[in-house]
Amino acid sequence: MAQAQKNHDYHIIDPSPWPLLSSIGAFVLAIGGIIYMRYLAGGSLKIFGLEFANPWVFVIGIAITLYSMYGWWSDTIKEGDEGHHTRVVSLHLRYGMIMFIASEVMFFVAWFWAFFDASLFPGEAIQATRVEHTGGIWPPKGIEVLDPWHLPLYNTIILLLSGTCVTWAHHAILHNDRKGLIQGLTLTVLLGVLFSFVQAYEYVHAPFAFKDSIYGATFFMATGFHGFHVFVGTVFLLVCLIRAINGAFTPKQHFGLEAAAWYWHFVDVVWLFLFFSIYIWGSWGGTIAHG
Repeated sequence: MAQAQKNHDYHIIDPSPWPLLSSIGAFVLAIGGIIYMRYLAGGSLKIFGLEFANPWVFVIGIAITLYSMYGWWSDTIKEGDEGHHTRVVSLHLRYGMIMFIASEVMFFVAWFWAFFDASLFPGEAIQATRVEHTGGIWPPKGIEVLDPWHLPLYNTIILLLSGTCVTWAHHAILHNDRKGLIQGLTLTVLLGVLFSFVQAYEYVHAPFAFKDSIYGATFFMATGFHGFHVFVGTVFLLVCLIRAINGAFTPKQHFGLEAAAWYWHFVDVVWLFLFFSIYIWGSWGGTIAHG
């Protein structure tokens, strides 16, 4: 019995460095962002005689964060390929993605809250200088708004089509149709890139700026962060496309693709709220910019 216990092969999982490294990256990124804003404002930050008001701390934080993301997700994919993703592990991965999307929902609630607070109460006396900046009306006095039935409508159609394509890709892998999987993902990625280009063009030609008014600030914060999420989702799906081309995913094991599809549908839904609330309702009665 003692010999059997002595020869028993216990498998001990090595502790992963990625949680610690990602925490360090997030800390450096946050501090670097503050320092970078001071640098942009022309300020100075000296520690032990060294000037830290520069963009490099922020860049280092981004590099550490991206490296930890790459390493952590690479290990997760490797664990799945080696058969370590049991039913319990797979369930917990799904719970993790659901909670992540729920946190993203609350993130956007904050920006919608800011927009509706300003738009529903443009003449709120308790808010210092609000009437001065809005003229007591919404859209604020002197603001020309974007035509919601032009570029915003185009982008709405683009995202709805992309949601259809990613659903096609998901159903294709469920039926072991690798060709359909690759085609669906390719179209989704292309539509995501097209959305970003259209939004960039819209921003360049917008008749208002971020710093001009509360309208511009709430508009760019809400739509800008959504645009960033589209970029992240496009990269997410591009990675899935590369993996699919290399033979990854099976009808029974494809959570990476499923998570990307969940995230993309979340991005679609948020855009619909943005389109109807900010572009249509929020600009109702305003002066449409032309040209």
